[in-house]
Amino acid sequence: MENNILKEPNFVEELLAIFRSDIPAGELNERISDYHDNDIAGALEQMTSEERLRIYPILGSEKVSEIFTYIEDVDKYIGELNIEKAAKVISHMDSDDAVDVLEEMDDSTSEKIVSMLEGDAGKDVRLILSYDDDEIGSKMTTNLIVIKNDLSVRAAMRELVRQAGDNDNIYTIYVVDKDERFYGAIDLKDLIVARSDTDLEDLIITSYPYVGDHEVISDCIDRIREYAEDSIPVLSEDKKIVGILTSQDIVEAVDDEMGDDYAKLAGLTAEEDLNERTDESMKKRLPWLIILLLLGIVVSTVVGVFEKVVAAVPIVICFQSLILDMAGNAGTQSLAVTIRVLMDENLTGKQKVGLAFKEMKVGLCNGLFLGAAALAVIGVYLKFIKHDATGHALLIALCVGGALILSMIISSLLGTLIPMFFHKIKVDPAVASGPLITTVNDLVAVVAYYGLVWIVIIPLIS
Repeated sequence: MENNILKEPNFVEELLAIFRSDIPAGELNERISDYHDNDIAGALEQMTSEERLRIYPILGSEKVSEIFTYIEDVDKYIGELNIEKAAKVISHMDSDDAVDVLEEMDDSTSEKIVSMLEGDAGKDVRLILSYDDDEIGSKMTTNLIVIKNDLSVRAAMRELVRQAGDNDNIYTIYVVDKDERFYGAIDLKDLIVARSDTDLEDLIITSYPYVGDHEVISDCIDRIREYAEDSIPVLSEDKKIVGILTSQDIVEAVDDEMGDDYAKLAGLTAEEDLNERTDESMKKRLPWLIILLLLGIVVSTVVGVFEKVVAAVPIVICFQSLILDMAGNAGTQSLAVTIRVLMDENLTGKQKVGLAFKEMKVGLCNGLFLGAAALAVIGVYLKFIKHDATGHALLIALCVGGALILSMIISSLLGTLIPMFFHKIKVDPAVASGPLITTVNDLVAVVAYYGLVWIVIIPLIS
């Protein structure tokens, strides 16, 4: 049978052949004009530094800047240019893309390039760099279209056409009043289909969502994500538009926030990357590791208290990891739920108490189910595999099952109360609770398990 599957063309290979040919510069630019910048970026990544340095002048700084937005580690390629050419390429980038590139460079090079940026490009880049990394303003772009609210539909269309040449984000047009304050937004489609005699006011959405430039990303990311708009305006304190957050910016901010939260749950103060120095990684990890070491010593000391229990009934140590793991899992699940709920600043005290009781009930129900399962499985294992006496096997199985129930109830409660406590004292619960909850749950599980064995079994064999 003839294979009718459409063969995908290899545009990168075609571009490599064009770049490595000896055709004149004008013809080369004409040949590559039909290719997407992403494919051109892929071709540049496969070329040698010498080949790229020959191609950059042919493409021109504006085209190079467009291509570089599709390259992951673009600072490596910018670094191939001298400082003047690098500044020229960056000046043609959207302000947010330019900032991303500059932040990947060393501080001295970045500062030199910023000082060389002139006009609107330099002004916009310096504005975004002025914000802290955790502020909305650091994620925005100044690539947007703004019109006045007193224009006619025909005049608004002319203004749109005038600004569209320099701005890609045209699907939402932002409107300001006579004092340059944010007034609302117009959907591009509504403006295009509107009759020329339509009042522009009828097209403006005056209740359009917005965010403040100094708002903390983690505090408002859920709110802006729920709107699902192509872009959302970023306003200064005096309600003037300083930029916008595009849907891509929002997705990247969500990804960064999730990565940061994951790092915090591991006890790190910030997310690490592949290029981070060893000493910087150590500084992030060591403080919590020291605290966990001390808590681990406490757990080991508690286990030592039950040394006589282990000596009298050695088989019980085989099931210690089972109890510890299940308690840790239950606590971590409650922790994740609680941290997510605590992001709502409008949560009342009554709702927090309700959450604590709910997690206790979940821990109880899960503990009863898993405890019963453990009792049955361990009882059968000890009786028929280890050939223990029926009564002895049943007692140990009861202790394991009972310890599972107790530890899962308490761990679920602690997984809720600990982050609530840190939230109350204004300490980030994601940072403080993650590493702490596991060790505390180990302590709870050890006391519950060996305590039950001490109370139930030791008196019978003494």
